[in-house]
Order: sequence, then structure tokens, then C-alpha cells
Amino acid sequence: MAQDIVMIVGLGNPGADYENTRHNAGALFVEALAREAGQTLRPEKKYHGLYARIHWQGLDLHLLNPSTFMNRSGTSVKALADFFKISPEQILIAHDELDLPPGTAKLKKGGGHGGHNGLRDSIAHLGTNAFQRLRLGIGHPGDSRKVTGFVLGRLGKQESEQLNAVFDEVIRVLPDAANGQLAAAMNRLHSFKPAP
Repeated sequence: MAQDIVMIVGLGNPGADYENTRHNAGALFVEALAREAGQTLRPEKKYHGLYARIHWQGLDLHLLNPSTFMNRSGTSVKALADFFKISPEQILIAHDELDLPPGTAKLKKGGGHGGHNGLRDSIAHLGTNAFQRLRLGIGHPGDSRKVTGFVLGRLGKQESEQLNAVFDEVIRVLPDAANGQLAAAMNRLHSFKPAP
């Protein structure tokens, strides 16, 4: 059976300055998934990122964290997709989402970039917005002028715990999502409530 999702990309910024920042939620998720599968992401120059191929829960998945900066993510996404002839519809891009509270996540197919530079560049390079998204809630600082500092700020202890809890839930529903049961995966994930 053909998998609906064969490539999972985690958006983030490279380097120690950006480790554990809210903007790197997508990259942190992909690292968690690689760990779950007993693998480590390794630098791969031809994909401009950190890469691992995993065989997990009956799935064959390409994992990628671009090591370009966020606003150049599309270079990396397209390099890997082109190399393995993966169509945009088979790509899941995990990213931080200001419009969702911490500890929640939503799966979504298509849509705009919502001002997210990593999504904007990925859409530009792929020539379509038809890929799937994993929107990882980080909350909103409440003032649009504070957004940049907020997303580039480090995750607090509680935020990290909430993010890890939602990663676990995403990992539980991922086999369904990847195998064409997106609606079932969405229903379960979207009803997940973070611990207080």
C-alpha cells in the first residue's frame, strides 16, 4: 500500500543560539520522532539539512531538519523531495503555530503560510501549498510587535513538557495519518488536551 506521507520535515533555525526556541518546535518534533525510531539525524550536504531514513511502525520515512535558516527552508525541502521523487502531497511539514495554545497540535492539508517564513519559502520552492502540515501550538505573546522575540525565545520548563506530551500524541497518530487515515488521526489529535 502506498503511504500518504513519506517525508517529514521539521522547521527550525540551526545552531546553538536557536536551540530549544519556540520557533524550532517543528525541528524538535522530528528529532523526537527519530529518537522514537532509534535513529539520529545526521548532516547531509546534498539536502542542506540533517537527515535520517527510518523504518518504523511499518512505515518507511525520510526525516529532514533543514540546516538553512528558517526563511531558506524550501531549498532543503526541495532538494530532498527532488532526489527521492517525492510529491508535495506526500510531505508533512512540522512547524510552530502562534494561533494554537501550547500543548496542542493540529494536522492540516494545504493552506497559506500565515506569515511563517519557513512555510512561505517551502511553498515558493515546491511551487504549491498542497503539502500537509503539523501545526505545533506555541501560543501568542498577545502583541504582534512582540512576536519575533517570543518565537525566538527559549521554551520554558512547562512549555517543553507540554510540547513533549503533544509530540507523544502525534507519534501515536502518525501511522494512521501516513497510511491514509488522516481523518481518524485528526480526530484523535485534535481532541488531545494538554495536562494543566
